[in-house]
Amino acid sequence: MEDVTATLSKPALKIGPYEVDPPVVLAPMAGITNVAFRRLCREYGAGLYVCEMITARAVVERHPGTMHMMAFDQGEYPRSMQLYGVDPKTMREAVKIIVGEGLADHIDSNFGCPVAKVTRKGGGAALPYKRKLFAQIVRASVEAAEAAGVPFTVKFRIGIDDDHHTFLDAGRIAEAEGAAAVSLHARTAAQRYSGKADWSAIARLKEAVQTIPVLGNGDIFTADDALRMVAETGCDGVVVGRGCLGRPWLFGELEAAFAGRPIPEGPRLGEVAQVLRRHAELLVQHDGHDKAMRDLRKHMAWYFMGFPVGSELRRRFAMVSSMDELDELIGQLDHEAPFPADALGPRGRQGSPGKVTLPHGWLDNPDDDLVPEAEDMHSGG
Repeated sequence: MEDVTATLSKPALKIGPYEVDPPVVLAPMAGITNVAFRRLCREYGAGLYVCEMITARAVVERHPGTMHMMAFDQGEYPRSMQLYGVDPKTMREAVKIIVGEGLADHIDSNFGCPVAKVTRKGGGAALPYKRKLFAQIVRASVEAAEAAGVPFTVKFRIGIDDDHHTFLDAGRIAEAEGAAAVSLHARTAAQRYSGKADWSAIARLKEAVQTIPVLGNGDIFTADDALRMVAETGCDGVVVGRGCLGRPWLFGELEAAFAGRPIPEGPRLGEVAQVLRRHAELLVQHDGHDKAMRDLRKHMAWYFMGFPVGSELRRRFAMVSSMDELDELIGQLDHEAPFPADALGPRGRQGSPGKVTLPHGWLDNPDDDLVPEAEDMHSGG
């Protein structure tokens, strides 16, 4: 490991007026980081917890489903929201609504989504290639947010593919236009979630962006990974996504690591089952029983990753339909089974690299500021 002492002695991460200690941010994940999951994670450690991605147009149109997604727990502060948009005017209007009605304390923006339905219309990770348009979006958003003292931050990827890197320009532009911080997922859009994140790009971005915090994202699956990223790259904080799937206690481990305390041992299966049940309770409170049970099912494989849970029991957990049934299934687990060492690696989607789908002629002129059509996607990615 690099110089961990230097890592632990770095000044506290500040995003606008907010001190983020430990310097850990939960990445917004579609269908995952709702108010229930965020509360579960927050019960283990401090940091900044970002809600699911919200589209600017849906905010302006006050789409009922989007307004429900913009819920925050009573004790959640600062309330952090990620906004997606491709049109400076729509982004400005959405930010005005959010800050004018006191709906969030921090707004992040998504310029890193690699999904084909987004990039084929010029959104997500495709957009920073259009430097003027990117600058206009950040400028409009910052101006609207600054009126209420709300920090606006920007997240992006290394670029479209290995031939079209955009991250250094994106970082400099975001800094120049008044962003409070930038985050880099150290993969290209072509990589999606496959392969390894290139942490050296985070170090290069940190060198290029001098006046605002730089956060690193990609392949943080353990507390040691987070310390190593900060030590190797000099970044000011870390953004954690897939590593916490089925492991909300990772935030407790991260808090201990950054405080220089011993990292707690992983929980036994019985403790994991109680976390799972707590997750179910919080989902029911937020979404009602039926939707909560449907939502919970996708988390089962992550919670039980590596544990000795038989295939039939796994199948039944993945089809659970009531709290009573959940309790009955939990009773059949081996509560003393220790946390498996092989469950500390990648989890969640990985997939394969592939060609990025872009609008016709997208790469012809990086200074074209014509607004693309990607705004019509729904909130949540």
